[in-house]
Amino acid sequence: MKKKCNDAHEMNRRQFLERLGIGSATAISLMAVGPLQVIASPSTVRKALEDDTSEGVKMTYRTQNGTGEKISLLGFGMMRLPREQEQVNELVDYALAHGVNYFDTAPMYGGGSNETATGIALSRHPRNTYYVATKMSNQNEALWDFEKAKEMYENSFRKLQVDYIDYYLLHSVGGGGLDNLKGRFINNGLLDFLLEERKAGRIRHLGFSYHGDVKVFDWLLDNNDKYHWDFVQIQMNYLDWNYAQRRGRRGRGDANAEYLYDRLEKLGIQAVIMEPLRGGSLANVNDDVREQLSRARKDDTPAKWGFRWVASHPDVLTTLSGMNRMEHLKENLETFSPLDPCTTVDNELLARIADKMAGLPTIGCTTCAYCMPCKHGVDIPGNFAFYNKAVVEGSLPLPDSSAPDFEEKRQAYVAAYQAAIPSKARANRCQDCGECLSKCPQQLPIPTNLSKLVEMTRKKQA
Repeated sequence: MKKKCNDAHEMNRRQFLERLGIGSATAISLMAVGPLQVIASPSTVRKALEDDTSEGVKMTYRTQNGTGEKISLLGFGMMRLPREQEQVNELVDYALAHGVNYFDTAPMYGGGSNETATGIALSRHPRNTYYVATKMSNQNEALWDFEKAKEMYENSFRKLQVDYIDYYLLHSVGGGGLDNLKGRFINNGLLDFLLEERKAGRIRHLGFSYHGDVKVFDWLLDNNDKYHWDFVQIQMNYLDWNYAQRRGRRGRGDANAEYLYDRLEKLGIQAVIMEPLRGGSLANVNDDVREQLSRARKDDTPAKWGFRWVASHPDVLTTLSGMNRMEHLKENLETFSPLDPCTTVDNELLARIADKMAGLPTIGCTTCAYCMPCKHGVDIPGNFAFYNKAVVEGSLPLPDSSAPDFEEKRQAYVAAYQAAIPSKARANRCQDCGECLSKCPQQLPIPTNLSKLVEMTRKKQA
């Protein structure tokens, strides 16, 4: 009788997978995901992973400290989802079928619609097949009020269609220093409330995402005996490992990723990684860097190099990637299924590349678009992305404005800029109102940088 029930269960599961267009070999891999160990014994899971070679689906997992949960080393960053829900569903279905089980969202993403879209897509699957992460996005001072913040928290459950949240974060702490942190979470009793929610099981893991003043990061870790952080989300990539302090910020005591990771490692706290490709800049490298990487591993894209470097660190729990196109999802799945860790030679090559990149006068924007919308219409990340691309590719040979061909290249840059950025979205529309400054996780001097872009488009160099 037991076998008959199991057969019926498997038949229903197979029918479900077939409706998604997933083959039987992939179904075996889906069964190998950590939460689905209720379906197959650990030994069967291992055997399934060893046997399934038809599509190369062998996602690498990391074990959550304390719980034994298996988290996919590739996490799905949901911030930049397609507008059509059907496309979101397709991406989520494919990710789950190929072993991704960590999905990261926030109330502020997508103008407030992201949690809803994520909830619709995930709720079509058994709750034990995925882990969902969301955040307390109360950066606006009006949301420091306890009742308003609590309402945001409760709305997350409703939008995500869940009765518990696997990973809950204090969102983007660090900007504004300790006074900001205490206003958002300590003085109003909000963090005490979240700790009680974790104790009650409505939050399974509690952590924070960090950008900004390292004093805030250190204070939260210095108080780990009180808060017992389950994980911490940090920005880490092979450029920010040693050069985060030199990326054009406003001098608030930023820390390199090496420092952040090492502090977490010493405390036994696992890291969730954001910006592994630094807003795509480490995927869109210049020809010289691309050639160096290709000589070392001819079949690996620059993006794959960046992901491999991050994921090779053993205390990384998962690596977030914003995958709003199927081709990006498939490429990333290939990178992590299974992960081929970086060697010492690989690390040395990337360190040399980072040394050279750090000397370029780029603007440290990761195109997260937290600064948007601009009430004056400026496409802030679009302007910075266009400028950075020109600098990296060498079509704008900064900082050497004395180069013989500088003016010729500058004029070509201006023409391309005017063709790419609509007049109503250009840097010269900035009114220096400063509203964007507090929103930027990188704490960039945005109006100052926009002024530099304006100068570049109109000033003829001697």
